[in-house]
Amino acid sequence: MTMRKLPAIKGVLFDLDGTLVDTAPDLIAALNLALVEYGYPQVALSAIRDEASNGSMALVNAAQPYIGDVAQTQLQQALLKHYGQVNGQQAIYFDGVKKLIDFLVAEQIPFGVVTNKAACFARPLLHHLGLIPLMPAVVSGDSVRYTKPHPAPMLLAAQQIGVDVAQILYLGDALRDLQAAQNSGMQGGIAQWGYIGQADNSSEWPHDFSFDNPNEIIALLNANLK
Repeated sequence: MTMRKLPAIKGVLFDLDGTLVDTAPDLIAALNLALVEYGYPQVALSAIRDEASNGSMALVNAAQPYIGDVAQTQLQQALLKHYGQVNGQQAIYFDGVKKLIDFLVAEQIPFGVVTNKAACFARPLLHHLGLIPLMPAVVSGDSVRYTKPHPAPMLLAAQQIGVDVAQILYLGDALRDLQAAQNSGMQGGIAQWGYIGQADNSSEWPHDFSFDNPNEIIALLNANLK
């Protein structure tokens, strides 16, 4: 954790997969449909769960690392096709996240999502969870030219929620999330409940906070309100 003096937090932005929502069951269900379609064995959710934050190609590579670029690209396209069909079927909030969302709404703290996930997947999922009407900011991987860790999507979301970047807490479970927070001047918080593998060394990521659960975020925000 940095020792810099931090201003009060007036807004919160979330990464989507692995931070706000547990989407791994849907993603790996889509991966398994793709694997079966091309004659490969299915994989267990527990075996590659930690790759769920790293995108569709990372999931394909974890399942079939030695089949070559062309075959991996075919699997990736099949995964995305199937994901469009299963998106939201098994996805749920991580423990405590719904309580955090309710707190933000009750205290009128603006919040939103910045994800590298394409809008065609992110928005239907957020709509399924009933979040779209509550969030002034949903920035997807195709909302701007650059994706995280570039600051562009972060700055767009800050503009959408109407909060200065220095007063925004950005929560994520991957290195690029915390780099994006740093690059944009936001306060970075590691969501330790997310898809963080043992080899990730999250303590070495740039961050201002590290949260074991969402209740710790509520406590921090409550302290800001006093």
